[in-house]
Amino acid sequence: MAIFLYIDTTSEKAIIAISKDAHLLALEENSQSNTHASFVQVAIEKVMVHAQIKMDAIDAVVVTLGPGSYTGLRVGLASAKGIAYAINKPLIGISTLALLAQHASTHPNVKQHQNNIQLFSMIDAKRMEVFGAVYKADKTIVVPEQAIILDTNYLESLLHNGPVICIGNGATKTKALKTDPALYFLEEPYDIQDFMQLAQIKWEQKQFEDIAYSRPSYLKDFYQKPPQTA
Repeated sequence: MAIFLYIDTTSEKAIIAISKDAHLLALEENSQSNTHASFVQVAIEKVMVHAQIKMDAIDAVVVTLGPGSYTGLRVGLASAKGIAYAINKPLIGISTLALLAQHASTHPNVKQHQNNIQLFSMIDAKRMEVFGAVYKADKTIVVPEQAIILDTNYLESLLHNGPVICIGNGATKTKALKTDPALYFLEEPYDIQDFMQLAQIKWEQKQFEDIAYSRPSYLKDFYQKPPQTA
């Protein structure tokens, strides 16, 4: 078993945590997304002190790769890469959509429809678009991560293959599109336990990121409105 440092700044709530032997030792959270950059380093120091863990004792740094907030992704990954490089330890990257699917897999209807349930992870990308992916109950990928325009036809095409659990902050707009007894909504974020479970799997399988070349999963280019001219 190992000691992991977790860094997640991709969404409204930032998470910094330490675990050892799959047990959570310390956790700091921040719900003000515009202050994630100033929160990260202070929170890392706090969890290290609280857990009584020295930086060189960490076995891996675990970070969310997105999709999510453009600024948050850059902040989190830069911090994680810097620490992993400095202590010469592996970097484990976790998809935010995979984290949502992991959380959705605990929904009671997953057991009821184990063979054909679909987990539709979605992050709001404004208007009727989401950054999404679809998984089976065992987290096998059905639809890979991509920008998706939500409409009734898309939802009906998914329902043709079995019941669907929608999870993530894009689920609210999905609920407004269609009502169906096989369409479920889990309006909850993932949590540190989901983070810990996926990190442990990647650690055991030695699925590590290349520190030099790993980059955030934006799924779409960032568009900045050009300045107005007089």
